[in-house]
Amino acid sequence: MMKFRLCNPTEIVFGSGQISALADLVRPGTRVLLLYGGGSIKRNGIYDKVKAALSACEVTEFGGIEVNPVYETIMKAAAVTRQKGIELILGVGGGSVVDAAKFLATVAPLQVDDPWDQLAGQGQVDTVLPVGAVLTLPATGSESNPVSVISHHGRRLKIPFAEQRARPRFAVLDPDTMASLDIRQLQNGVVDAFTHVIEQYLTLPINAPVQHGFSEVLMRTLVEWGPRLVERNDPEARETVMWAANQALNGLIGAGIPQDWSTHMIGHAITALYDIDHARTLSMVMPSLLRFRSEAKAGMLQRYAKFVWDIAEADPKRAGEEAIRRTEDFFRRMGCPVRLSDVAPIVIEADEIVSHLERAKQTTLEESQDIGLAEVQAILRIAA
Repeated sequence: MMKFRLCNPTEIVFGSGQISALADLVRPGTRVLLLYGGGSIKRNGIYDKVKAALSACEVTEFGGIEVNPVYETIMKAAAVTRQKGIELILGVGGGSVVDAAKFLATVAPLQVDDPWDQLAGQGQVDTVLPVGAVLTLPATGSESNPVSVISHHGRRLKIPFAEQRARPRFAVLDPDTMASLDIRQLQNGVVDAFTHVIEQYLTLPINAPVQHGFSEVLMRTLVEWGPRLVERNDPEARETVMWAANQALNGLIGAGIPQDWSTHMIGHAITALYDIDHARTLSMVMPSLLRFRSEAKAGMLQRYAKFVWDIAEADPKRAGEEAIRRTEDFFRRMGCPVRLSDVAPIVIEADEIVSHLERAKQTTLEESQDIGLAEVQAILRIAA
């Protein structure tokens, strides 16, 4: 196990009806920016519950955060934040809104017109506004981690940013908010969470039985409860998937672990260039990437086969291939593509993906830094 430091100060308030807890989490009189997406929270009643809980606060609203949050939109929200003297950013929505809230909390105090290059280069940030979250779509774990993935339309880039001080101070996880989600959103959420676990698990075989065991429980849970959520969307499935998605990317299972994230970087490029749902870009790439790296990942693939899919196969190669096949089947069951051709008539060009990775300075990927641009081309050929 590698050396690590782990601190997750996000207070989780979990359970049915917990939006009302905002009244205790936010000090009366606080100037709050209520950040949300396309307005679904106004149609499903969540908006009214949030406003009621914040009745003692001074609330300014900013809607219109995109499914893949856009830098240019967040900079408009930053101007409002400065103008209104906002003291707390409250993201109400899925991972995209929470990502936007964290990035906004970081850029709003900066006294520069265009801080993209400063943040992309890990430049110094002196002040970060407090962030809170009310999660309505479980998928990314953004409600209790420090990462924001932001798209810059002008540069045709989508890249991750990390700022520990932007990690939400609190996150309200009320499974009731999932009742009005459509099937595609539920499918995407389950697949996104599942791939988060794999990116931290299918790496190098090191001594980390606690992290690996917890990862296996999370994957088995998502395999069992994900289809039930999509097919029935009942209360037990909602709460189980919401909690599993949070645990998949709150830092715990990745502590002391060499992590991969190459599928995510390639997926970000596909989303930026072709506007395909994030989770679906991951399901399109991951099986082929695992096949391409099956020899290097043989040890963990065999463990994955045994403890996630109950595959009793002594030969590592056959065990790994069967585990990848079952992973594909699971993605298909969740209604997601597993090949680039599955999203036809969209034609995904490998050269464009490589160009995005070059511009994003993501030219060496994977836990061993063994995936370069030529390897990305090879993976996309397998995925075709």
